[in-house]
Amino acid sequence: MTSSCRRLPHPVLLGPSAALVLLAAVGCTSTDPSASVTVPTPSSEAAAYCRALHKELPRSVAGLERTDPAPRSDLTAGWGDGAIVLRCGVARPAKMDDSQSKAAEADGVNWLLEQREDDGPRFTTTLRKAYVEVTFSAAYAHDATPLAAFAAPVKKTVPSGL
Repeated sequence: MTSSCRRLPHPVLLGPSAALVLLAAVGCTSTDPSASVTVPTPSSEAAAYCRALHKELPRSVAGLERTDPAPRSDLTAGWGDGAIVLRCGVARPAKMDDSQSKAAEADGVNWLLEQREDDGPRFTTTLRKAYVEVTFSAAYAHDATPLAAFAAPVKKTVPSGL
């Protein structure tokens, strides 16, 4: 496991537990491929689409190698040690009811765009039989181009419709 952290401006002496909490709070980012994500709990129909999607996902996205998060699941995938994370079978985002919501289109697949406050964007497919969510780290805050890597697999495995 490798990590990178911003340095504190002044040296601080802390006990081991407090030091770990403080390091996490000031910006440590882990590149541990076993980073954890919440596995969705879709309907059996959506889960079947997600399993098919999992088999079609690319080995690399935006030059990042695939490093699936823990726990291992056919409903989740990752690239670049958490820089890009996909979850299939997520619940329909409430933002889809907002007429002011932003969207993106990548090679024939439509995505709801949600800007996250202290991280990169989250995209969720629209008008598909299963919702596929892709989150990007802050490094992709203004770059949706990695979505193109998911278009063909989504179109092939997750049918259009509601």
